[in-house]
Amino acid sequence: MLLPFIVLIGAMFLMTRSAKKKQQQAAEMRNQMQPGTGVRTIGGMYATVKEIQDETVLLEVAPGVHAVYAKNAIGAVLDDAEYNRIVHGDTDEDAADDAGAVVPDDASSLTDADEAPKADLTKKSDSAEAEVEKDGKADGETEAK
Repeated sequence: MLLPFIVLIGAMFLMTRSAKKKQQQAAEMRNQMQPGTGVRTIGGMYATVKEIQDETVLLEVAPGVHAVYAKNAIGAVLDDAEYNRIVHGDTDEDAADDAGAVVPDDASSLTDADEAPKADLTKKSDSAEAEVEKDGKADGETEAK
């Protein structure tokens, strides 16, 4: 009868221990921040650290645009290569050379452009005007008696 109670206490101890570990890892990650470091906030915004205070961080979210965030709002500290890849779209050309083939961004290279059917770009109102001229009436109009 005492065994289930002991198992429950043990499970609670393990859960609180893992939560404390995660909190310590997050605090260590936030302590790695330095001015010029790229970060992602918990809201998903990417920014560059400008100043670090005790409880707050000054982030540059766009060139010349600064915002003050709580340190707890920093979700991840990114290395320079990853930050530049995400924010500026920089690609590692060495990785593309190692891969061999380059994957296109769209499917346009999969079909011949000469054989593709052309889309009808004429206005639908042009054909409706032609019908009005033919009958002398628009849709829904009837003759009054």
